[in-house]
Amino acid sequence: MHRVLVIDDDPGMTDLLLIILSSNQMEVKVVNDGQTGLNNLNDYLPNIIILDLLMPDLDGWKVCRKIKQINNIPILVLSAIDSPSMIAEALDAGADDYLIKPVTSTSLIAHINNLVKRTTGELRLTNTRT
Repeated sequence: MHRVLVIDDDPGMTDLLLIILSSNQMEVKVVNDGQTGLNNLNDYLPNIIILDLLMPDLDGWKVCRKIKQINNIPILVLSAIDSPSMIAEALDAGADDYLIKPVTSTSLIAHINNLVKRTTGELRLTNTRT
């Protein structure tokens, strides 16, 4: 079971993601601002983070950079921004994948599964070398 932390300031979006991900046997925690998302990292220990970019105070780019400074949890940016330069900036900030809203639930689940599988595979490889 994947543990997903959703960080998005839009309660409608977080409610929708909670329904979609929970119905796909994922454990989900939603928060509605970047700082709360950062504060929940160590307590919740997610397998993956779904992150919006446009949030007040601490935006998604800053949150992404801060997470990657302390942890290598895969980050899937889910944003309405469809600008190549902004997408590149998010990937440069440490995002592992980027999807543009709206996205189908099947595509979202496939991207989540792929990122978690890739990360889990990397951990297995790391553990077998030690």
